[in-house]
Amino acid sequence: MKMRLMKPVLVLLFLTVLAPIVLYTDRLATFTSFSATDEFIQEPSTLSLNRDVIPLNLLPQELSATKKEPSGDVYLENLTRSIQQPDGERSRKTRQLTEESKGLDTIVSSQEDNPIRQFTQGLHGVNGGENGLESAENKETVKLKVSEHTLLATQAETKQEGKFIELPQKVGEREPAKTKSEKPNERVLADSRVRYLKDQLIRGRLYLSLSATRTNAHFIRELRLRMKEVQRVLGDATKDADLPKNAYDKVKAMEQTLAKGKQIQDDCTAVVKKLRAIIHSTEEQLRVHKKQALFLTHLTAKTVPKGLHCLPLRLSTEYYSLNSSAQQFLNQEKLEDPKLFHYALFSDNVLATAVVVNSTVSSAKDSSKHVFHIVTDRLNYAAMRMWFLANPPSKATIQVQNVEEFTWLNASYSPVLKQLASQNMIDYYFKTRKAEPDSNLKFRNPKYLSIMNHLRFYLPEIFPKLSKVLFLDDDIVVQKDLTSLWSLDLKGKVNGAVETCGESFHRFDRYLNFSNPIIAKNFDPRACGWAYGMNIFDLEEWKKQNITEVYHSWQNLNQGRQLWKLGTLPPGLITFWKRVYPLDKSWHVLGLGYNPSVSQREIERAAVIHYNGNLKPWLEIGIPKFRGYWNRFVDYEQAYMRDCNMSP
Repeated sequence: MKMRLMKPVLVLLFLTVLAPIVLYTDRLATFTSFSATDEFIQEPSTLSLNRDVIPLNLLPQELSATKKEPSGDVYLENLTRSIQQPDGERSRKTRQLTEESKGLDTIVSSQEDNPIRQFTQGLHGVNGGENGLESAENKETVKLKVSEHTLLATQAETKQEGKFIELPQKVGEREPAKTKSEKPNERVLADSRVRYLKDQLIRGRLYLSLSATRTNAHFIRELRLRMKEVQRVLGDATKDADLPKNAYDKVKAMEQTLAKGKQIQDDCTAVVKKLRAIIHSTEEQLRVHKKQALFLTHLTAKTVPKGLHCLPLRLSTEYYSLNSSAQQFLNQEKLEDPKLFHYALFSDNVLATAVVVNSTVSSAKDSSKHVFHIVTDRLNYAAMRMWFLANPPSKATIQVQNVEEFTWLNASYSPVLKQLASQNMIDYYFKTRKAEPDSNLKFRNPKYLSIMNHLRFYLPEIFPKLSKVLFLDDDIVVQKDLTSLWSLDLKGKVNGAVETCGESFHRFDRYLNFSNPIIAKNFDPRACGWAYGMNIFDLEEWKKQNITEVYHSWQNLNQGRQLWKLGTLPPGLITFWKRVYPLDKSWHVLGLGYNPSVSQREIERAAVIHYNGNLKPWLEIGIPKFRGYWNRFVDYEQAYMRDCNMSP
């Protein structure tokens, strides 16, 4: 009986005494585990079991955000050396931190594997899930504290060595020493600091014009001083290497002053309005400067340099001092021989004509078979003759004619002469009209008033006994023998020329007025244009197709300049419509008088290079890299050249 009573008593004793002991022991084990990691915990308040602890929710986000940031270049505070640490010391500390992290993970995992703890957690989970959640949060807290401790320990080690980690340099600061991790192929602008200095000046001018900053006399005085310093530092520098050593200090001082201005003027709307006004004003100034530059370029192209003005005067004086027999050229019997190679050259520029003749003769296989027919005006007639009398071009034959001796060329025969002599045309060229709607200065060049420009439409009349003539402009240089052009079969065409339809502005609609029904009816606006400058003309076909009369008929239709502006290319396109034989482009390369991007390969392959445009090689505004091709055919040691102080 006693034994039966003893068993229930023992069970009751176990439930009332031993069970509470087991439960309290489990709770003590939990706190013991936390105390084991207390050396890693900096803030005990974060161990609160309150489920609303905010730092525990924020800290993981901060750390994850830190991990997601891109790794940038690391620079030193003193800008002189990168962070260095002995490999052994770094690896030792890394292992130590790793082992500490692993130790904590072992403690946490051992607590998770404890069967008593699992049983206790199960009870807590049944009685209320909050404590179970708190336990999970506690484990995350411990792990996050280890990560935070690791980060703080790394920063502490860096600070102990007296070093500091900075973000990559800002624009305009001194270039610091970089770590080995920098990419060697990273592109760095050579003028980044120069641009930043200019940007500072723009910002400075902005603050000078704002009402809020203008009232602050001390700030305005300081800003003006800083701007002068930056302007002195900037000078004529075009790249960072040109800046002086104190540039960094000036940039830093200017940046501090601009920061003060930003504090004074905090109204973004006013700043935006002012910047828009500055942009508008700058664009307007740019438009005006472009227009002035265009005008000055055209003006320079019309003027004659002092040396070129002196040369014909000096030559004319010398020519009229000669007796009549000394004024005659040799080999005049070759002038009308159709078996020879005849060139037509119409110019009033003595030196340019000399270059054309010299370059052609230098490239010819047999110069004795080449005949040059030069036509000039009355003012340059004596000078042109004297030049070639004093400088005969090897065995070639020279003829110099005066255009005013062509008695057949008069206003009753040529419509263009009648138009050029009209008062309306003279007013168009020489009267000043600031409000004139026609802003294209190109067509106001007085050279278009000269009949010299239109002689190319009267070749059969000038050379009645010749069958083929090669027309050359005076702004070309010949680099190869051209004799094969005379044997070329033009297949019934009149004009052999190089087409220029590779560029949109060389098509018909750029030269002719297609709003006029006469032009729109007869021509294609997208038809390829072609170039004057080097053209082989079949004079026999010219006469058969009555080209001169075609030219006259179109000139009569264009009396009011309704079909095209002035010049010779538009009437040439019309007159020789469907009568042009296209030559290979290597015969004639254009653009050396306006296009600096003409490739050297094209130039070297070309038989003729053409300085068409305003940037002629004898002018100071000529493109320097192309001038050498022209200068090599000029003898600057010639006596007349020295007398006029002409040099390359």
